Amino acid sequence: QVHRLRSVDNLFVVVQEFKDYQFKENKEDALKDLEDLVKTLPWTDPLRVWELNNSLKKKKTKRKRHNLPSAASKEKLNNGEEEEGTDQKDGSKEEDCAQNTAGAEPATSQDTEETQGVAARDGEEEEDEQSDAKGELQADSGGEAKAGDGKTGEGEGKVLKFRVTCNRAGDKHSFTSNEAARDFGGAVQEHFQWKADMTNFDVEVLLNIHNNEVVVGIALTEESLHRRNITHFGPTTLRSTLAYGMLRLCDPQPTDIIVDPMCGTGAIPIEGAAEWPSCYHIAGDNNPQAVKRAANNICSLLKKNESKESSTSSGIPLDIIQWDICNLPLRTGSVDVIVTDMPFGKRIGSKKKNWDLYPACLMEMGRICTPGTGRAVLLTQDKKCFAKALSRMGHIWRKGQTVWVNVGGLHAAVYLLKRTWERAEEKRSFW
Repeated sequence: QVHRLRSVDNLFVVVQEFKDYQFKENKEDALKDLEDLVKTLPWTDPLRVWELNNSLKKKKTKRKRHNLPSAASKEKLNNGEEEEGTDQKDGSKEEDCAQNTAGAEPATSQDTEETQGVAARDGEEEEDEQSDAKGELQADSGGEAKAGDGKTGEGEGKVLKFRVTCNRAGDKHSFTSNEAARDFGGAVQEHFQWKADMTNFDVEVLLNIHNNEVVVGIALTEESLHRRNITHFGPTTLRSTLAYGMLRLCDPQPTDIIVDPMCGTGAIPIEGAAEWPSCYHIAGDNNPQAVKRAANNICSLLKKNESKESSTSSGIPLDIIQWDICNLPLRTGSVDVIVTDMPFGKRIGSKKKNWDLYPACLMEMGRICTPGTGRAVLLTQDKKCFAKALSRMGHIWRKGQTVWVNVGGLHAAVYLLKRTWERAEEKRSFW
């Protein structure tokens, strides 16, 4: 059930949480306390959850292998991925720092959502993870020889490999995340007689430190869930988890027509078609390369659906088209919901262009949206420009809820807008 959660990036089971952990001022004493903590933690039940999770994952993997695509389709898919390789790399960099729609500040990546003893964690930064891994390896390399004949995790036949990842936020700690991971990892190895391995590990122990709050956990996901439906990335590909949160905010109803007029690589409409198949989704973009990537992502999703044994559907309720956001080929008042990620003016466009683009977009969106019942969910980091444009469009849009989000280290906002009953003019002077 927890693996079916759509708005979380990673899952972990909490070993223990300390709301007000008192760190010693001296670095050596603080790290010694973390080492001593390992022996006192209730590991048994969390490790059972980890084992159960692993057994379910193995079954799932076996079922997937049975339905592998043919060699020809594999080759075709690989060629497509190579073509997009550079953009995928760029998109990944931005995504690795982004958080889900919990509305957290950059420093609060430790916020957790518990579900039946399992918690969801936001994506940690790659750099921290790598530095922590190196630090732990130095500490544990001396003890690896004796790991072979010791205890194994809850009845497993082989010696488990592990690593510790520390995520630390706050300026009152005398130690670094690297040092905490190293010393805590050494104590974990001594306690369980596990073997340290930074890349090919069985167990990932998480040490999350946020000011005086400490959470120790065991990871249940090997990679972030936010890339579940995307195979071809662009320079500003939105996380699937954030796309899901935006769609959920607008409360889609069966038979709703949902449009993403600036779809990029199609993260929002693809997530919408996968999770709300009773709605009809239309995606578009003015960039032919973005439309091509989105089409490739839709093809990948169709292949994925075909490979499922239980799937009987022959397609997904989604169409994609190249168009001009300021002159959409859609009938006035024909759309129920608009959900889109607007250009921030950084990687795509510019802040200067946004001053003309935003009001023009809001006007055209207001034209195609159903008066009275229509709604829009828009993501942007250019909040000043958006606020100004919205004040000019106050006759057709009313601002409802605002959710603050972190997108690739940028403090952005998701706005829920409600369409008024007033008729939108075809042409209007914005400023």
